[in-house]
Amino acid sequence: MAKKFPLHPKHPEHICWGCDKYCPAESLQCGNGSGRTQHPAELLGGDWYRYGDWGIEDDTSPPPAPADQP
Repeated sequence: MAKKFPLHPKHPEHICWGCDKYCPAESLQCGNGSGRTQHPAELLGGDWYRYGDWGIEDDTSPPPAPADQP
């Protein structure tokens, strides 16, 4: 199972977000020769997850209230 993707990391610039390893920016383990992959919040802003079909639920909103039972 993949790690849960953080919506609002404290310091997204310290991590590469290109795969499930979430390596420190200065020691990437992918070995693909590319640079660090930015977190979507760095590219699109703090509410990035609301503007696309990312398949990610907002875990910052309160859970729905339970339905009243008769």
